[in-house]
Formats: sequence, C-alpha cells, structure tokens
Amino acid sequence: MKNKNRSIQISCDGGAATGKSTGAKMISRKYKLRFLSSGLLYRYASYLILKNNPKNKVNFLKKKFKNLNYRKLEKINLHSPKISEYSAVIAKINAVRKILKKYQLDFSNKYKNCCIEGRDISTKILPDSDVKFFFVCNLNTAALRRHKELKKTNLKIKLKEVKKALRIRNISDTKRKNSPLLRHRDSVSIDTGKLNKQAMLVKMSEHVDKEIKKKYGK
Repeated sequence: MKNKNRSIQISCDGGAATGKSTGAKMISRKYKLRFLSSGLLYRYASYLILKNNPKNKVNFLKKKFKNLNYRKLEKINLHSPKISEYSAVIAKINAVRKILKKYQLDFSNKYKNCCIEGRDISTKILPDSDVKFFFVCNLNTAALRRHKELKKTNLKIKLKEVKKALRIRNISDTKRKNSPLLRHRDSVSIDTGKLNKQAMLVKMSEHVDKEIKKKYGK
C-alpha cells in the first residue's frame, strides 16, 4: 500500500493444496501486505508435538507460540504427509485452535495491512476483512501440485499417498465441529485448476483494486 494512512486486510480460505498460499503470497507481494499462513501454524504445532511428545500439549503449545517468530517457520520442512495428517487431528482440538487463533488475531491487530490464509479466516479470524477469497481445485490437480512440491525433499513419495492425505485432510476440515472449512457468503471464488498464476493474480487484483477504490476513492 503506497499511502501510509490506508489499510487493507485480505482473507484467503480453501482446502489443502488448492493454491491459496500461492495466491495469498502473490497478492501480498503486489500490495506490500504482511503475509501469514494459518496452515503453517498448525503444521508447526504438529511438528513440535510429534518431535517432543509433551505430556500437556496445550500448555506446551502456549509457551511455544507466546513469542513465536513466524518467519522462522518458513525455513523448516513442515510439508510431510505425517505432519499433514496430524495437523488435521489437532485442528479439531478447541484449546489448540484458541492458541493459534490468538496468534492470528494479534498478528492482524499489529499489521493493519495484511493477508492471512487458511480454512476459517473469513468466517472466524477476519470476518470484517476488506476482501475475501475462497480457493477451489479438483483433487487430482491438487494432488499433482502437492506431489511435485514434496518430491523436492522426498524423492520416494508416491502420488497415491499424497492424494490420500489430501482427501483425509479435506474431509476432516469440512466435517470438524470447531471452525470447519466454510465459504463466506461474501467471498470471491478462485478456481486454481482453471487459472495459471498470472491469471490468478489478475483476477484477485481486480477485486482488491475495486475494494480499495470503494473504501478510499481514487
């Protein structure tokens, strides 16, 4: 955002490997917004629990997330099928969701110009966000995309294994009791199976520019 007095917050939701992280990062770079992936927070929480096996998971995570430097997470490999499956498990735990929700709300309060992506951002975290996007993609395309990504660090990983993990995660996210994956009524659908990166950015930018103009004029 060029004008320091202006602010815009964008929420991006969608299922696993639908391209929401890619879209959210691109729009964040273009409009100079602080970016946060809630999915990465859940993956990091899963990584910590699997690695340390704490007796009291909730108290353990409270301490770990109290002064967390988000940028450090991007340097850790958190995209294994094991972490993906366990992320779906802890995402059902309300006490864990509260810890991560607090982190996200603190982030949005600190950075008025931000973009947060996840599964309940538009519905629970930033219901008043200026622009809401909902990413969709068919399972086969999503699995191919995630498989290609994972092969960079695991040459032996199989497409069938990745597809199964994605299916389990999506079912779990939409069926869970606490903050399920839902599409906000005001959200704009972005079908990444039909759009390449450039077309995705163009479509998203059109809606962001429209909202900025509506909010601040020319």
